[in-house]
Amino acid sequence: MSDVQIDIVEPDDPDARAAVSAYLRELDERFATGFDPEQAAHDEVEFTGERGRFLVARVDDDVVGCGALRWLSDDTAEIKRMWVDPSRRGLGLARRLLQQLEATALASGRPVVRLDTHPDLAAAIALYRANGYRDVPRYNDNPYAGLWFEKRLDP
Repeated sequence: MSDVQIDIVEPDDPDARAAVSAYLRELDERFATGFDPEQAAHDEVEFTGERGRFLVARVDDDVVGCGALRWLSDDTAEIKRMWVDPSRRGLGLARRLLQQLEATALASGRPVVRLDTHPDLAAAIALYRANGYRDVPRYNDNPYAGLWFEKRLDP
């Protein structure tokens, strides 16, 4: 997918908001208990400035994915809001987005990345494990998470 462009944007950018809305709708449909959109209420504060970054993937003018980083500490970032449009899955976009999130974390001086995910998201779990993420104990209170991962990045 060489025509994909991944950019850091502000979380209140219209493309970022569109991607997060699609992500939240998908989680609400996929989880048996639904998904409370209030879980994303603080995104515009969490993923900007001194607190993190927000990335949007586009093909031409179409938003096809997103991902965010939140700084947990001086050496650790957390990946959040990772999503790829269902019509674009299976083309390597998720791996490319994950690599860009990792590179952004490393460029910020954070060689450790963590993330959590829901047990029903089998493709995401497979992606993380295939890219060197190891299971770790629960590190947050996300009510939708059932698995927690960590990876140490090579500089």
